[in-house]
Amino acid sequence: MARLPRLYAPGLPQLVQANFAAPLAAPSQPVPVDILNQLGVWLGESAHRQRVAVHGWLLATDRVLLLATPQDEDGLPRLMQTLGRNLAARMRNGRVFAGRYHSALVEPGAWVLPALVWLESAPLRAPQPHDPERWPWSSAANHTGATASGATWLSDHKDYWTFGNTPFDRQANYRRMLNEGLSRMQEEQITRAISGQWALGSAAFLESLDQTASRRVAPGKRGRPRKTASAMDTDGA
Repeated sequence: MARLPRLYAPGLPQLVQANFAAPLAAPSQPVPVDILNQLGVWLGESAHRQRVAVHGWLLATDRVLLLATPQDEDGLPRLMQTLGRNLAARMRNGRVFAGRYHSALVEPGAWVLPALVWLESAPLRAPQPHDPERWPWSSAANHTGATASGATWLSDHKDYWTFGNTPFDRQANYRRMLNEGLSRMQEEQITRAISGQWALGSAAFLESLDQTASRRVAPGKRGRPRKTASAMDTDGA
């Protein structure tokens, strides 16, 4: 089956997941600090060069996760290609990513913050769990106020800015949301959207994308198309 074209719509954030072909380190091995630090530098440089606003990010030993809004259709593909080329040159062990990255368009006002929580809580789902706020290669500590990382290129989404009237309010509200986690239904919806590379949002949001998205934004219905009345009349003639 032919692979789907990249899903893009102007001005909308995308949740991105790129799995490494081989983990940067096994669970029993030390975290590869130097490699993850360098990958963070490349991410910031490439995001600036490709005009991609990064709202949330996480680098793990087995994947890269982003929540970002590109200014054009080519921004994210070029960013991810740059990361792959740079890491391949550094590691010198063949292919970096396990196939193409997956992405999902995200509905502002409804799914941006849940997508951000899903991304930044990834250390909890790792084989050896870590506190999301203490994982250095992530935007979580910035959003909770635990610390300010060196990622000066982080560009918070409007949904985060409206999550409180002051920086303290925003950080406290987001920390509470991160600690509470998502419902099972929310996690399943996010996983389905990014696995299938569809849009994540309400029916009205999906319908609004019909004229602006680069391709269809939801899976088609299974089975043969239903016959119209006229078609059934012809069959019975």
